[in-house]
Amino acid sequence: MTHHRVSDLSRRSLLGLGSAALAAPFILRATTRPAFAAAPMLGVDRPAFNRFKVGAFEITTVFDGGIALDGPHPIFGQDQPAEAVQQLAEANHLPPTRMEIGFTPVIVNTGAKLIVFDTGNGAGRRPAAGKFGEALRAAGYTPEQVDIVVITHMHPDHIGGIMEGDVPLFPNATYVTGAREYDFWSADDRLSGPTEGAAKLVRSHVVPFAEKMTFLDPEGDVVSGIFAVNAFGHTPGHMAYHLESEGRRLLLWADTANHFAISVQKPDWHVRFDMDKEMAGQTRKRLFDMAAADRIAVAGYHMPFPAVGYIEARDGAYRWTQAAYELYL
Repeated sequence: MTHHRVSDLSRRSLLGLGSAALAAPFILRATTRPAFAAAPMLGVDRPAFNRFKVGAFEITTVFDGGIALDGPHPIFGQDQPAEAVQQLAEANHLPPTRMEIGFTPVIVNTGAKLIVFDTGNGAGRRPAAGKFGEALRAAGYTPEQVDIVVITHMHPDHIGGIMEGDVPLFPNATYVTGAREYDFWSADDRLSGPTEGAAKLVRSHVVPFAEKMTFLDPEGDVVSGIFAVNAFGHTPGHMAYHLESEGRRLLLWADTANHFAISVQKPDWHVRFDMDKEMAGQTRKRLFDMAAADRIAVAGYHMPFPAVGYIEARDGAYRWTQAAYELYL
């Protein structure tokens, strides 16, 4: 009896398959029609919105767009050597000298009120950003349905979408913002110096709605189940917002951290956009510790879209983890 090793049989089978495969193109050529041309390239794209539930609240994160620019250094890690920041970017699978900043407003439907948190860039950054109105409609809402607009702080990428040209985008809305933030940006002496650009936009996009505006201090309620959280430092009155419904929680931290890797993993590193850099670093660690300890889901305005995830804290180090399927169950 002839005994064949498995390797011999495998080799013969593969050689036989190879012969058949070599012959196949000649057979197919005679029996099939010519192949169609390749499908055209469609360009890079991403979803306009993402929707999930937090208890009885329906949450929609909406992509206002993103801008590509040089970085992350010196925007992030402004007080660090460029090499250190570039190495951290590469360790997180990111380009060392090029980055994107995305913008993600949040829509909350409580069942009684439709609430918008921040409004995107508006016309000033089109076509790369300023898409909030368009994305809001894609998500199934109209601007007329918005009951409340909450302004976490008054940097242009958060208030630019309040107006569309000379017309308010949300004609039926009332407004909520921090008292400290409004007082800072609406003061006459902000209209010159480094605050000039943002203050002028506040004059045209925020101040006209002062009579329809509620001014909050930390822990003040927007509506039942949603209250303001002290997140001072990025701007003088910057605030996050805590949502709770049916025992489920979500922290809208706005610009507490503006980069999912650099600002989360190195919260003490200075960020160009933070007006009080030391306070901003302290705020990051305080809110990171809270979110990690209580296992609260977080929506971050500049986190990678759909901009929802968690903070993991271990031995004084932090890491952003993108949400998976748990919010859709």
